[in-house]
Amino acid sequence: MFPQLETERLILREITKEDAESVFACFSNRDAMRYYGQEAFEHREQAEQLIGFFADSYQNKRGMRWGIERKGTSGLIGTIGFNAWSPKHQRAEIGYEIHPDHWRSGYASEAAGCVIAYGFEELNLGRIGAVVFKENAASSQMLLKLGFQQEGVLRNYMVQAGASLDTYVYSMVREEKR
Repeated sequence: MFPQLETERLILREITKEDAESVFACFSNRDAMRYYGQEAFEHREQAEQLIGFFADSYQNKRGMRWGIERKGTSGLIGTIGFNAWSPKHQRAEIGYEIHPDHWRSGYASEAAGCVIAYGFEELNLGRIGAVVFKENAASSQMLLKLGFQQEGVLRNYMVQAGASLDTYVYSMVREEKR
């Protein structure tokens, strides 16, 4: 059964087919996708396929993605979770996106703190990594504030809008968790 998590203001829950419209609203937004490493969606079917990908990744223990919902409202404002999850090696990479209508409200940081704690405490992760476009200062600042360490630069690591871009790589290990 997919775990549901709660924070003071948020519910982090399984993403279902009924969330296709909310997922599409976020993943079709060019601002939200600017530093995501994929092009903005153009069709609702792409959101449905992504939801299927998230479910398949969880079933096969390759990833885990929660929908972010504000308490007292319906509809997702974004998603957050683990990519490249390797239970054997006790590591995963955290990834997230929030619809721009909800930026600068602390939701990403609040959700990330909860997911990080779940990863270390429940999934027995020893390391959580993150890959962030160098231009994405807000995400870099959030990760540092949460206790991540910048490890270096991955040159030409991601392609966005046809251009190869450098990324920072961050990590947090269980022993350093705040």
